[in-house]
Amino acid sequence: MRRYWYRRILIMILLFTVSVGGSWYLIERNRAVLTCEAGAEADSTLLIPGGMPVGIYLETEGAMVLGTEKIEGEDGQEHEPAASLVKEGDYIIGLDDTRIRSKSELVEAVAALEQEEVVLRVRRDGQEMEIRMKAVRCERDEYKLGIWVRDNAQGLGTVTFLSADSQFGALGHGIRDTDTGELLDASEGLLYTTSIRDITRGKDGTPGGMEGVIIYNNYNILGRITKNTQDGIYGRLDRADTLFPDTTPLAPARKEEEVREGDAVIRCAVSGQVEEYGIRITNIDKNAREANKKIMLEVTDERLLDLTGGIVQGMSGSPIIQDGMLVGAVTHVFVNDPASGYGIFIQDMLKHIEA
Repeated sequence: MRRYWYRRILIMILLFTVSVGGSWYLIERNRAVLTCEAGAEADSTLLIPGGMPVGIYLETEGAMVLGTEKIEGEDGQEHEPAASLVKEGDYIIGLDDTRIRSKSELVEAVAALEQEEVVLRVRRDGQEMEIRMKAVRCERDEYKLGIWVRDNAQGLGTVTFLSADSQFGALGHGIRDTDTGELLDASEGLLYTTSIRDITRGKDGTPGGMEGVIIYNNYNILGRITKNTQDGIYGRLDRADTLFPDTTPLAPARKEEEVREGDAVIRCAVSGQVEEYGIRITNIDKNAREANKKIMLEVTDERLLDLTGGIVQGMSGSPIIQDGMLVGAVTHVFVNDPASGYGIFIQDMLKHIEA
């Protein structure tokens, strides 16, 4: 009998040990999994700094109005049919019943007109409106509106960062029309591979620039632009491995307070390859009216000063790195002092990244 109860007690002790030990193992295993998941989530906030030049092609949503002009009509008189009706920065998005998405579509729609009375659909300051006007008959069955328009912009800039899900930010400022100065209302855009062919040094009163070779074909497409904002252009890269040979990530500065006056570096490819150059952050203005002018900086690296004279057009978007963090991007150059310029905080750029 004693042996029977002795065995029962041993079995109960063994079951208790296995139960408690197994539960402890499961708890510790789940804790480890959660720790790994938390670590992975933290890593997803890291950014790969850029510095590489890219070709930019941006299309507007409709045909952007640049201005109006006088036209000689069939009667031999000069007419300016669109004067006081449309203005610089308007977007023509429709003509009568035809939707207008580009300059070429507008030209085709005007060529198909069969009467003077037309209705333009225009987007102005985000609001759509209809404008009734009379086209000018110039020759038999030929009408003109007397409106200068544009529907795209091309250029060269620098990529600032790449996120864990292949979203990029670049330039640190928006793309504006060269004639009107208005921020382009973009419908879509593309990034292309480019190579730097020449550098025009900046001089007092004359900003320098980077000259690149861009071949606009499908093979050279790197990604798509989905946003053109005051704080830069944003989108997704399809060929991140082509653009980012170095994928070492950095943590972004979480707060503006983490950025300080003092030494830092920028990354750019003015030499033909991405290199880091020394700069000094000279002032931080958190209350600046424009987000892309909150950081003031000056180039201190003699190598960069010898190459470019300082900051040149095309370097916009060059990432600023300080204390091992990605803190911002170069955005503007001082025309009268090419060694100095402005920058934007990285957090102001990350506001435009989709969650």
